[in-house]
Amino acid sequence: MTEASPTVTPLSLSVQYAVDDDRLPRWRVRRWVALTLKHLRTSKSAPTAVHLTLRIVGAAEGRRLNRDFRERDYATNVLTFEYGDDPSGTTSGDIVLCLPVLVKEAREQKKPFLNHAAHLVIHGVLHALGYDHLNAREATRMERLETRILAELAIPDPYRVS
Repeated sequence: MTEASPTVTPLSLSVQYAVDDDRLPRWRVRRWVALTLKHLRTSKSAPTAVHLTLRIVGAAEGRRLNRDFRERDYATNVLTFEYGDDPSGTTSGDIVLCLPVLVKEAREQKKPFLNHAAHLVIHGVLHALGYDHLNAREATRMERLETRILAELAIPDPYRVS
């Protein structure tokens, strides 16, 4: 499904479920992705269009992907594969959300499941769009943007230490 209007970055989003969770329907994931794009629309680095696949996986697939592509033998919360821009300016990427890790982290951090899920989706989308946190300056920029987007969803700053 592709949406287009003068004020919205065209988005092609595929949500795949290797594991099901009724709390993460396509409409909810799409809302988080679209909100992230809305916050980038005024940026010089905003893509002309975005093509993303978001896959929700179990622990075994999450571990295998992290091992095969990052050489880390454990399941991680979110993996992003950034493919960059094609000649037309469409940015592409794949995002893998590991449901058991998400659930465990939300419980351990005493965060509502959907708050943590929204944060990880937004974090993954930003990575797919070229954002990173390899140094302090990049991390601060990315965290501030995540915090602004989450605030629009009435989700507290996930980086604030209580």
